[in-house]
Amino acid sequence: MAAWIPLKRDVLDALALEFLHNYGTGRTLLAVDGGTVVGGAAFADDLAEALRRAGHSVSRSSVEDPREPADDPDARYRGEHDYERFKRDVIAPFRGGEGDAILVVDGPFLNRPELRGLWNWSVWLESAQDAAAPAYLADASPRTRASAIVDNNDPEHPRQVFADSC
Repeated sequence: MAAWIPLKRDVLDALALEFLHNYGTGRTLLAVDGGTVVGGAAFADDLAEALRRAGHSVSRSSVEDPREPADDPDARYRGEHDYERFKRDVIAPFRGGEGDAILVVDGPFLNRPELRGLWNWSVWLESAQDAAAPAYLADASPRTRASAIVDNNDPEHPRQVFADSC
């Protein structure tokens, strides 16, 4: 018997509809977080396109600090990040705009305590190739804070994961 493999577009459209169910109006922020986010920007681009297909105005942004060491996830998490500049230069102008719109942001550590309150909704991407910083997992519990969890081990066939105990 063949295993069922979801189509990427179907998963993205379902995530978009889930987000839009509660955040279809106003100026809303959606984060795509996970590990060091291998494939996070591409996933966020595709999710933004699914939101556009649903008839919404969508902008894109990424959070990445190139000064951080890429080889040590904990050092990256604990390193210097200029989130105040990101809030001032990206978030504030977006929120101050007019009309309904969605800003989709990708990057590592987006559910950390100092950013967590920014997002209306967040996606946690999981991938065996993309280990999250143990310190981030311990400090922020991003998997439990995310609105949706997506297994992105096969980027062409992502799967939404439901981590409830029902």
